[in-house]
Amino acid sequence: MLTATRQLVSYIAPAAPATRRPADGDEPFVRPEIGFTPAWFRQHLDIDFGQTFHTDVAYRRDAVLDMRRLLRQHFGGSNIGGIQRPDHPLDLLTGTFGACNVAAIFGLPILYAADNWPNVQHDYLSPETIDNLTLPDLDENDFFRGMMQQVERIAQLEGQVVGYINWQGVLNNAQRLRGQELFTDLYDHPQRCDRLFDCVTQTMLAGIDRLHVAQRATGVEQSFITVSNCLVNMLAPQQYERYLLPHDMRLAHAFECIGVHNCAWTADPYLEFYARLPGVGYIDMGIHSDLVRAKALFPDARRAVMYTPMDLRDKSIAAVNDDLAQIGQVYGPCDVVIADIEAGTPDDKIEAVLERCRNLG
Repeated sequence: MLTATRQLVSYIAPAAPATRRPADGDEPFVRPEIGFTPAWFRQHLDIDFGQTFHTDVAYRRDAVLDMRRLLRQHFGGSNIGGIQRPDHPLDLLTGTFGACNVAAIFGLPILYAADNWPNVQHDYLSPETIDNLTLPDLDENDFFRGMMQQVERIAQLEGQVVGYINWQGVLNNAQRLRGQELFTDLYDHPQRCDRLFDCVTQTMLAGIDRLHVAQRATGVEQSFITVSNCLVNMLAPQQYERYLLPHDMRLAHAFECIGVHNCAWTADPYLEFYARLPGVGYIDMGIHSDLVRAKALFPDARRAVMYTPMDLRDKSIAAVNDDLAQIGQVYGPCDVVIADIEAGTPDDKIEAVLERCRNLG
C-alpha cells in the first residue's frame, strides 16, 4: 500500500489552476478542495493577473498575501487555498504562467489577461517544424532561464521554494504546440506524433529535474509528478495505449509516484491503462465515471472527483449534498475538487459543501 507521503491530493493555490501536492496523511474521508478563478478574486481585490503577476515575484507575493487574507475573511474556518498553512515560507511558485510553461519553452508566445489565466497564442508549429523538432537547450532558453531566475528570487525572499509548476501532460502540451491538427496527425502522420510526444516528454523531464534540484537546495524535496490528460477523451482508448501510455509510463518510472488528472470527463475507457502505471498516488475523474471500478483499480491511490463549478452553481444545495453523499459512499476516501469557481457563486453554496463533507464518513 502507498504510504501517505506517496499519496497525492488535489491542491489549488489562490488564483492558480488545480494541481497536486503530497498528502499530509490525516486527510478526512471526503476532503473538499475549492478553487476560484482570477476573475473571482478580481471582483474583490485590485489585482492585475497579467504579465507582471507572472514575471514579478514581489508583485505576486503582495497579491498572494492579499488573496489569502480575502479567503480568510470569507472562509476562515476552512483550508481553501491553503490558508491554514503559515504565510512563511509562502508558495509563490504554484500557478506561475498557468499551464503554459512547456509551450512557452518551445517558443509559443504567452497571452496574458487581467482577470484570467494566461494562454498561449495559437501560432502552432508547422508540420515541417515538428518533423525536424529538436530538444530545447534549457540552459540557453530565454523563457526557462527567466523562470529559474524567479525561483532564485523566491529563495531569497522566502528561504525555501515551496510550490509546484504546472507541467501539464504530454497530450495537453502537444496540442498547445500543434493545435487541432494533432488529432488528424494521429491517423495520417503517426511518426510526426511520436516525434512530438517524445520531445515534449524529454523536455518535461529535463525541466522538472532542474526545478527539483533548485528546490532541493533550499530544503524542499519533491519526488512525484502529475500529468494532466484533459484532452484524453479526444483519443480512442487504443490511441491512448499506442501513443500516450508509453510516455506516461516514462514519466511514472522517473519518480516515486504519479498523479493522473482527467478533468471532469468520464475516465472509464482509460482506467485499465492507467492501472498499468507504477506508483499511482492520485487519480481524478468526472462524477459520471464508474467510481466503483475506479476504487477497485486504484485502492491505494488518493482518488478525486472533479465536481464542476456549473453543478455547484446550478444545482440546489440539497442536490449537491446528495451528490457528495453518493461520492463518499462508493468512492471514499477521496477528494471532491471544485475548481474554477467564477464570480457570482454565493458563499453559502461553498459553505454548504464544506459542512456536508465534514459530516461524511
